[in-house]
Amino acid sequence: MAEIKDPENTVIIELKDGPVVIELLPDVAPKHVERMKELARAGKYDNVAFHRVIEGFMAQTGDVEHANMEQGYNPGRAGTGGSDLPDLPAEFSRLPHDRGTLGAARSMNPNSANSQFFINFSDNHFLNGQYTVYGRVVSGMEAVDKIARGEPPANPDRMISVKVAADVA
Repeated sequence: MAEIKDPENTVIIELKDGPVVIELLPDVAPKHVERMKELARAGKYDNVAFHRVIEGFMAQTGDVEHANMEQGYNPGRAGTGGSDLPDLPAEFSRLPHDRGTLGAARSMNPNSANSQFFINFSDNHFLNGQYTVYGRVVSGMEAVDKIARGEPPANPDRMISVKVAADVA
């Protein structure tokens, strides 16, 4: 695993193929960073499926309402929900959607991001300025690359656990 410089602003996502360490960017998107940490600390992301995974594009997850593998994964509804918290305002920046960056998923409304996010498999610069970037993978991208593909995948991979590094002993 990578050296963790700021444990309070780093999350560790446990996948079937190993841990993924994500450095969060509170200076760029403070509301999105706070939301991810709040949901992670509440255990809301644990066992949530990657419901939309497109080869060469990105892996999307975080629908805590419809994609929990233990509490009734609903492939027909996965991707349509969020959390019981209010939607977030867009926090667009000049940061590009490069391989390994974390972006906030949303509907057509730029201020509709809630709990869902995606990890870019490649440089997706056509998303720049349209979706909030609020983190980047610093280690474990090889585990991200192995996530099962599909919309939704026939047998979706899931986030086994998501923890804030400061909370991991």
